[in-house]
Amino acid sequence: MKEEKNYFQGLFAGIKTLCVGLKTTMRELFTAKITEQYPENRDTLTMFDRFRGSLVMPHNEQNEHKCIGCGLCQTACPNGTISIKTQMVETEDGKKKKQLVEYEYNLGCCMFCQLCTRVCPQGAITFDQTFENAVFDRTKLVKVLNRPGSKCEEKKRPAAAKPAAAQPNPTTQPQ
Repeated sequence: MKEEKNYFQGLFAGIKTLCVGLKTTMRELFTAKITEQYPENRDTLTMFDRFRGSLVMPHNEQNEHKCIGCGLCQTACPNGTISIKTQMVETEDGKKKKQLVEYEYNLGCCMFCQLCTRVCPQGAITFDQTFENAVFDRTKLVKVLNRPGSKCEEKKRPAAAKPAAAQPNPTTQPQ
């Protein structure tokens, strides 16, 4: 008798779980599909805002970038993805200044940790939305981010403040 009771309890429990599974399947059968048709919709496909695609160095219309060649991003990179080459040049003022020669980025080694972009004092590098990085040759994953002939943006310095005209001090005026 006890064995029959356990048998029927197990049978009803199995039927109950089967019904729960069928209910879930039927509900999902009639919901709207959200599948992306990837190869066909490349033009309209956008990734979410926080997506980290590959590292880029934005340039303006005059082929200028914000990188000053400080090397903080290279130092912050945990696995040596970034390699910076700089040189010292003399400005018109006679001062020596560090200038970026080559900014090399190895996409194949990058962990997309974003430490380099956070440490950059100028905001010169960012991650973009590109995600198609499949190549047959790993050497194609090594990219030079600064364009040929590019130079650092010159920050517009405010004109030297003129000294204010000597005004009498109200505490020392005779009364």
